[in-house]
Amino acid sequence: MVKITYTPLFDNVLIKPLEGEEKLPSGIVLPDSAKEKPQIGLVMAVGPGSTDDKGNPVKIVVKVGQKVMYKKWGGNEVKIDGEEWTIVEQKDILAIVN
Repeated sequence: MVKITYTPLFDNVLIKPLEGEEKLPSGIVLPDSAKEKPQIGLVMAVGPGSTDDKGNPVKIVVKVGQKVMYKKWGGNEVKIDGEEWTIVEQKDILAIVN
């Protein structure tokens, strides 16, 4: 696994999106503009958590190394060292993929 030197703040999670299929069964290669945005990725780093409206701690439930499904338009895409990453709030993670 890649060594991550960034730590997300609060309840943010750093995700490495898994690439979608670039070639159709017919052999046609899709350009980047036609590819669907990935919604599954690997958790690479997690923040320490946050607090709710009453000040109670909200625990991060995902762990580094887990594969997760997240909202299609959730999070912020960032480029780190030439690679695409997504930072999402924990509430935008829909499921842990087993």
